[in-house]
Order: sequence, then C-alpha cells, then structure tokens
Amino acid sequence: MSVLAEISGNIATVGYGLAAIGPAIGVGLIVGKTVEAMARQPEMAGRLQVTMFIGIAFAEALAFIGIATPFIFAN
Repeated sequence: MSVLAEISGNIATVGYGLAAIGPAIGVGLIVGKTVEAMARQPEMAGRLQVTMFIGIAFAEALAFIGIATPFIFAN
C-alpha cells in the first residue's frame, strides 16, 4: 500500500525562514564581539560602534537577498 503525502501552502516562507538564520547568527556574533571589544578598550567605543553598524548592514543584506530571490526566480 502506497501513501502519497500532499504538501500544500507556500514553501517560500520556509525558505525565507531558513535564509534568515544566517544573518541572525551573524548579527549576534558581530554585536557580541563589539561589546566584548568595548569592555576591553572603552576609549575605542565610537570607532567600534561604527564598524559594528557596517558589519550589521552587510549581514542584513543577506536577509534582503533571501527575500528577493523567490521573486527573481519565480516563473
């Protein structure tokens, strides 16, 4: 006896959920290491914060690519 499972709904939501995991981990690491660096050298806090925001922007760009990819490759 063969049972076929039918998947309904949009699989793109699952794909975006998986694509958002990478940037979330990246932002967590960036912020964590910046806080650690600020604790070690408080006088560098301003420069570290600017660098942190640039790193967050690059990491979040991956999430935006994850959002846009289904629209680009949709038939």
